[in-house]
Amino acid sequence: MKNRAYFTTAFLLLSAMLIALDAGTKQLAVRELGGGREIVLLPRVLTLLYLENRGAAFGILRGQQWIFYIITIFVAALLLYLIFRIPMRKRYFPLFLVCLLVFSGAIGNFVDRVSQHYVVDFIYFKLIDFPIFNVADIYVTVGCFLMVLLFLFYYRDEDFTFLRRKR
Repeated sequence: MKNRAYFTTAFLLLSAMLIALDAGTKQLAVRELGGGREIVLLPRVLTLLYLENRGAAFGILRGQQWIFYIITIFVAALLLYLIFRIPMRKRYFPLFLVCLLVFSGAIGNFVDRVSQHYVVDFIYFKLIDFPIFNVADIYVTVGCFLMVLLFLFYYRDEDFTFLRRKR
């Protein structure tokens, strides 16, 4: 039981650190990029610019905050359930990390949506005209991508017997 407490504490502390990093980069973006200022990091490739995103990528669901609230609460609850059920063995450490990334990214953007009714985005991958995004979006994207890879190539069905209810 002591190990479970350490595991849970580590998850919460690491998540708080990732969320704080995301919030810090957003505050920096507001301060340095507000008023239409752009910072070109790599010409025609990568630019930093401020955007108040009231929807999702490509502006979809603009103004539909309640949808984001419901999805985020559901995903966060599901990930917390998974974290509290993951066996404390090395084999499950990659799953712990991807849950940490997705949870932290979801909460990072959720905090923005609740407090400001928009998400601060500031990273623009100009080369492919990709939607402007933020650090929390990176957490979610990388976490989901790695989760798919883990499910396809690392874990097997029997690795998830811990999710079955005990009778």
